[in-house]
Amino acid sequence: MDSANPIPFTSSDSSLHADAVSDLPADANDGSGRAKPGSAQARPRASLGELARVFLKLGTVAFGGPAAHVAMMRDEVVARRRWMSDEAFLDYLGATNLIPGPNSTELAIHVGQDQAGWRGLLVAGACFILPAAFLATAAAWAYVRFGSLPRAAGLLYGVKPVVIAVVAQALWSLGRTALRDRWLVAVAVGALAALALGTDELAVLALAGAVCAARHGVRARESDAAAGAGAFALPLSGGLAAAGTAGGAGLWALFGVFLKIGSVLFGSGYVLLAFLRADLVQRLHWITERQLIDAVAVGQVTPGPVFTTATFVGYLVAGGPGAAVATLGIFLPAFVFVALSARLLPRLRRSPAAGAVLDGVNAASLALMAAVTAQLARAALVDAWTVALAVLAALLLLRFRVNSAWLVLGGAALGLLLAGR
Repeated sequence: MDSANPIPFTSSDSSLHADAVSDLPADANDGSGRAKPGSAQARPRASLGELARVFLKLGTVAFGGPAAHVAMMRDEVVARRRWMSDEAFLDYLGATNLIPGPNSTELAIHVGQDQAGWRGLLVAGACFILPAAFLATAAAWAYVRFGSLPRAAGLLYGVKPVVIAVVAQALWSLGRTALRDRWLVAVAVGALAALALGTDELAVLALAGAVCAARHGVRARESDAAAGAGAFALPLSGGLAAAGTAGGAGLWALFGVFLKIGSVLFGSGYVLLAFLRADLVQRLHWITERQLIDAVAVGQVTPGPVFTTATFVGYLVAGGPGAAVATLGIFLPAFVFVALSARLLPRLRRSPAAGAVLDGVNAASLALMAAVTAQLARAALVDAWTVALAVLAALLLLRFRVNSAWLVLGGAALGLLLAGR
């Protein structure tokens, strides 16, 4: 459906022009020179069918973890289809870092909710999750049937360098939007340094937001622009208690364990590994250490959310029904948290103090994305072939605007070809 007053946006200029924003209707402008997230007047809307096609594709070809998923989503949603501005995309990305659960999945859910309300929320989230869940179920069936995992080393050999190029291009484009002054550049650099020193990711995000809020307060007092500042808070988690699991690995017990994990888990796949090991290996003895490592490996080598590790584990514990229950349990909280937090974003962006916090969180989110990309690059660029593939992918992406999904598929084919030499 067409928007009443779409904002002009081109891939060659990732910033949202202030004069275009100022011409928006009052309810489409947050008063700070930005189109507010969720404003129907600010951009064209996607249909449910379009959302389903885009996120089924992303769920099928988005290898490389959350940073790569974010990059490919931005390419599809912002650069190609212009469903939203980079500013709105960054606000949603920042919001996903403040709630528990899988960040890239929550970003997909945010996009769906922005475009088509609660129906879009369900469609985008489900379509992004289902391809990986089906692949994880198939891998678990093969694992139980044959006792080992399918080989995927050749495929990943070619995919990883392409992912580096895709993420680097997204970082450049998003950085031009988020780091719009020297102060925010300094915040991002400080966040990157803190991450390099091993500081917890959530602590870095919180500190960046607090520093920007404090600076805003100082500047407001100096300019007498505000007589006082009201406090605000973001709900970080809904801390569900663990479901009772006495009585074996029944479906309700399995659902309860993964619902708890999905409700309280912040951080990377390594944090997920720690939760799964504590609950499933040490406390409940449902799976072995070896099975857990193989489950995490499946989550890493399949496209889409890494949290589909839960699907693999669910199949090992209780077959097909177990896979479905575990998948529902670990992803359900993400839908709930996004539905609740999405309503807060326009209000937060209208508040100068809260907007400063979001700016800081966005800058730190990009620093986190850059740190993960550097780690991925060390693991992906292992020889002359992979370096050449990354350079070629970057050239095709930047110069010829080749769709990132085709680049990933091409990288997979080349990887299998080179591995077979």
